[in-house]
Amino acid sequence: MKYPTKTNAKKKAMLNALKQTLGVVTPACENAGIDRTTHYKWMKEDECYKNIVEDIENIALDFAESRLHINIKNGDVASILFYLKTRGKKRGYIEQQKMDVTSNGKDFNTCIQVEIIDSREKVMKNAEDTDNENIQ
Repeated sequence: MKYPTKTNAKKKAMLNALKQTLGVVTPACENAGIDRTTHYKWMKEDECYKNIVEDIENIALDFAESRLHINIKNGDVASILFYLKTRGKKRGYIEQQKMDVTSNGKDFNTCIQVEIIDSREKVMKNAEDTDNENIQ
């Protein structure tokens, strides 16, 4: 059986604070009386704590999505467009930007010269030159 400790009490207070702030860390830490670094240390070291925090984050996301759907039902155009751009991509609701790269109506003509140097050939040639110098 796990006995209550000061740390466990602080973790419980932090989790309750996260629920109240819908997962926003800074005010939750202030409410729980802990430092942000402590919260992130617990996230890293305590898998159970991390899982509960992630569940709280999902609840907050569900809340935001439900508000979005209410706005859509009420005919809010910005909410409708946001939803279509993020969830309607499969149906072609995406934003595209086309760029015409020209110079005074003329296409750019670029020429790129690439020189490939095989370092093995260079090393072998240097080795041969050194051998030849040693022989002479």
